[in-house]
Amino acid sequence: MRMEMDIIVARGGFQVACQASFGPGVHMISGQVGSGKTTLALAMASLIPYQGRLDKEGVGDVLMSFQFPEHHITASRLDDEVRSWGLDPEQVLPGIGLDDRRGSDPLHLSRGGLKRLNLACVLARDPDLLILDEPFSSLDCVAKSQLCRAIEDRKGKITLLFSHERSVLPRVDTLSHVEYGRLIHHGTVPGSIAAWQGAPPYIRQTLQSGARPENITHKDAREAICRMRD
Repeated sequence: MRMEMDIIVARGGFQVACQASFGPGVHMISGQVGSGKTTLALAMASLIPYQGRLDKEGVGDVLMSFQFPEHHITASRLDDEVRSWGLDPEQVLPGIGLDDRRGSDPLHLSRGGLKRLNLACVLARDPDLLILDEPFSSLDCVAKSQLCRAIEDRKGKITLLFSHERSVLPRVDTLSHVEYGRLIHHGTVPGSIAAWQGAPPYIRQTLQSGARPENITHKDAREAICRMRD
């Protein structure tokens, strides 16, 4: 299973280019707001036109979670919204604390509740290729940590994580960064961490101290510093 691409995506006067290859694993793609992450994510999901080559070898189903979860809503009740994904509400809603809201309109949820609903559905579908556009937005620290564990549990599948999250991140396999209209692929972790332009402050501070973390979570950064002190 692999996705390979050499594409250029143009929207209005903006253009972003990507030449990369992604296999099974979690692939972090960082970038500032407005850098073109969402445009690139939509093209990778084949939801907008692009120029060039985009091959999904061995990939069956593809799902994308949009940054704004209200864009996914198709039903007027939570339980019907879950069913629209081909899922059982009794297996999805209790796990995100919404079992008592199954008769409610999804658009009456808080933004965080709506985000948890959408992410629970896309993760339960477990597609071959999952594209997550800013999945941590509107989530509290507990929900972010739960999402990280769910992302890490997707064994043998391809997960593309587009985010500018700066605090709670999962363990990943590769790092890339979108800047100046193109995707810069740094490579596999841990070797690529030192070159990662989108590294959050705690990773930069760890590197500046002379420590080299094995991955990009807070735990990895702390353990790298502790190894130095030993």
